[in-house]
Amino acid sequence: MPDFPPFRLDPSNQCLWRLQATARDERILLPPKAFAVLRYLVEHAGRLVTQEELLEAVWPETYIKPEVLKSRIFEIRSALGDRPKTPRFIETLPRRGYRFIAPVHDGPAAAPAFPGPPASGPLVGRAGALETLGACLHRTMQGQRQLVLVTGEPGIGKTALVDAFQQQALAAVPGLRLARGQCLEGYGGMEAYYPMLEALGQMCREAGGAAVVEALATHAPTWLVQFPALLTHAHRDTLQRELQGATRERMLREIAELLEALTADRPLLLVLEDLQWVDPATVDLLAALARRRAPARLLLVGTYRPGDLAVGQPPLQALTQDLRVHQLCHELAVAPLSDADVAAYLAAVAAGARLPEGLAALVSRHAEGNPLFMRALLEHLTQQGLLAREADGWFFRGPMPIAARDLGVPEDLRQMIETQIARLRPEAQRVLEVASVTGVAFTASVSAAAADLEADNFDAVCDTLARRQHLARAAGAQPFPDGSVSPRYAFVHALYREVCYERQAPGRRATLHRRLGAHLEAVFATQLQDVAAELAYHFEAGADWARAVQYLRVVAETAGQRYAHREAATSLQHALALVPHLPETPERTQQSLTLHLALGVALQMTKGQAAPEVEQAYTQAYALCQQVGETPELVPVLLGLWRLYLVRAQLHTARELGDTLLSLAQQADDPTLVVIAHLALGITWFCLGVLPTARQHLEDGIARYTPEQHRAPVFRMGQEPVVACRLYAALTLWLLGYPAQALAHIHEALTLAHTLAHPYSLASARWIAAMVARLRREVPAVHEQAEAVVALATARGFHDWAAVGTSLRGWALAIQGQGAEGMAQVRQGITSYRATGAALHVPYYCTLLAEVYDHLGHTKNGLQALAEAHTLVEQQEERWWEAEVYRLRGVLLLRQPGTPPAEAEAWLQRALDVARRQQAKSLELRAAVSLARLWQQQGKRQEAHDLLAPVYGWFTEGFDTADLQEAKVLLEERSYWIPGS
Repeated sequence: MPDFPPFRLDPSNQCLWRLQATARDERILLPPKAFAVLRYLVEHAGRLVTQEELLEAVWPETYIKPEVLKSRIFEIRSALGDRPKTPRFIETLPRRGYRFIAPVHDGPAAAPAFPGPPASGPLVGRAGALETLGACLHRTMQGQRQLVLVTGEPGIGKTALVDAFQQQALAAVPGLRLARGQCLEGYGGMEAYYPMLEALGQMCREAGGAAVVEALATHAPTWLVQFPALLTHAHRDTLQRELQGATRERMLREIAELLEALTADRPLLLVLEDLQWVDPATVDLLAALARRRAPARLLLVGTYRPGDLAVGQPPLQALTQDLRVHQLCHELAVAPLSDADVAAYLAAVAAGARLPEGLAALVSRHAEGNPLFMRALLEHLTQQGLLAREADGWFFRGPMPIAARDLGVPEDLRQMIETQIARLRPEAQRVLEVASVTGVAFTASVSAAAADLEADNFDAVCDTLARRQHLARAAGAQPFPDGSVSPRYAFVHALYREVCYERQAPGRRATLHRRLGAHLEAVFATQLQDVAAELAYHFEAGADWARAVQYLRVVAETAGQRYAHREAATSLQHALALVPHLPETPERTQQSLTLHLALGVALQMTKGQAAPEVEQAYTQAYALCQQVGETPELVPVLLGLWRLYLVRAQLHTARELGDTLLSLAQQADDPTLVVIAHLALGITWFCLGVLPTARQHLEDGIARYTPEQHRAPVFRMGQEPVVACRLYAALTLWLLGYPAQALAHIHEALTLAHTLAHPYSLASARWIAAMVARLRREVPAVHEQAEAVVALATARGFHDWAAVGTSLRGWALAIQGQGAEGMAQVRQGITSYRATGAALHVPYYCTLLAEVYDHLGHTKNGLQALAEAHTLVEQQEERWWEAEVYRLRGVLLLRQPGTPPAEAEAWLQRALDVARRQQAKSLELRAAVSLARLWQQQGKRQEAHDLLAPVYGWFTEGFDTADLQEAKVLLEERSYWIPGS
């Protein structure tokens, strides 16, 4: 064994010994990589060892930043008591490398020694847990994706267990890829997919990261765009096209496909820590990965504290329960250590030295099996001199403490941490207090700048604490936009941070928060979106309410871009809660207005367009518009309210809002607003059944539209205006008796929606194309378009379109012979649609249901569906389909045994009257055909001819449609004619 007095390097036992003449040699513990660096330097003593040579020797085939090597050298010097400026052992040659300068000679072979603990303490009592994790890894290697949830109270050793398993896995599986992400309390919990983004960023920056970036570009472009620094010009050109239709559902699908692609090449161990602070988007991600059935060599290990989870994360709690029920995850509860485990731990720490009798029982009793408590207790005992070491082992000075008061440490861990902090040098105390203002994790240079401390000194203190695992630990590095990098640290446990934080006066904490926010603003000036959640947190804690609100808005906008609308709504609601803190000025009113408007959009996506929360947000926004006076927000507010009341089928309120929009547009002489107003009024008058007026508004909207208007911000709330105008113009024209013109509008709308690559508009175009195909009685076309609606809406997260598309698809399936499946889909679609609070067009969907019942021979059920449709027509006054509701009721009454023909005839006559009043020639034709057929059966042949002939003769187009062909056949039947007529 090589000696360099007073030290001896022991490669067999992977340790360092301090040689002592009068006492037993002292074993010195070094982390594995630090020991490897020291061993390499000793083996090459006397010559320069370059940084590149060391990195290649200790971290072969792995990309490691030079800062990591610098940290290992610092650990070695600390253990040896060496100084960089006056070295006795390791000399630094700036920008070149290191040289071991102490004389080295061979010493005696070492006697077998008890294996020493790692720097953070030995892992005991976890053999069963490691075996379970190993079994999951084995199944992972066979292509069976695994989700393991490691649970336990704070300080129980979840991270230590995962760290140990990680080392075992890396040793057992060559090529295993590792990625870790951590949920953060406070601002970290606001950002969607925070831990997954951290893990992906880690994979992209490590060796082989270029391949991960390319895999992101291929399989998950919506995730790659979250890392602006990784984007090439080629990526940006591609992503601009790819992301126009991105949704939250797409992000989930893409990350699942990415992980499957990555694990096809190399297995992946993905660790997500502290899920008790997880954001809702990541909960959805966990659910998607757990439930996905495709093979993947993916082992996902998550850690969380169940006690905190029960209070703070109901969505995750529900998910874990569901996954357990369906056996889609393994839950590994980390239990407190037993008395035997505590004894084993103490024996390992003592490294063969004698321990006083009763120490294990004392530690076990007061720590209650919690490793964090146990380590804190042992440190306190030694620091207070209650437990000391001599040549022959450890002993108590004085009687062994029994009660907490004898220990001098309260049972509460917070007080134990206070004691540890108080023992630190004042400089270290100040560093930790300042760091605690940042959060559980902190960056040395940022925290130092906020407190006006010298960054190198701050880093040195943190590094020392982290090396000793004393309150803080190393947590990688933080890159900055200017290319610089600063070490990053984290408190060993959140409770440490909490105690340090509360040691400071509230005023001082607020000042530091404001300084931190200001510094982050300056450092990330070009990437504020990346740190918006953190900025919002600091400015709120610093009582800078205006900037807190400002950055909460940015957080919401970012979440919206990721289609994480729940997170966007949460951030906006948080911002609105802070608005009362702002001075009562016009700016505050404007701020509140903007937030309510944005909240209305987010809630429409998460709660449904007709939800009470949506109404509240828009109503409040409208009231604020009245306070502000002239404001550009008025139009989107009115548009949001119009859509709300339209979808609720409160049509007269929607019409009044449309009139207001038109008045505003005419006053402002704004062509964009004019198009919006005509669109709103056209759709509303259509639903009311006033078809000529609807046609005029819709055609005015089409005439006044210009292509550049689709970029206007007001259109971001819905579909392209000209597409919507053409779609409702198609329905209106068909009703008015112009089937060919209606079809032309459908083709124009579909083409334009495809050209603009606007998924929402395309979904609505497919939906109305299916409706028009049904009006033309072209069942295969209905099926084709409805299938496209469901596929597109499901992929993009358009829940309303998916629901109505399902009903239309079900109708087509039933008519084509799949009765049971079709009926189920029609009913499912109606139920899903109405569950959102929507009421618009429900009478139409009731007629779908009635026709399917009739097709299957369930006339009574069909009449019940039509009775509901009739009631809704009268209640809501949505009358564009009223004539067809009455006609179908008459037709089904004729099929029901025992119904007087006069009753059915009355409904058919009522349908005819409504269609004539609305000038709905196509519905008038249908009613006339049904009534003529009844009269024919009753022998009223002349009356039937006189009714049908003028209606048929009115038409000038669409003679290829089923309705007109059926009418023609009836008119040409010889049985219609009275001899001599």
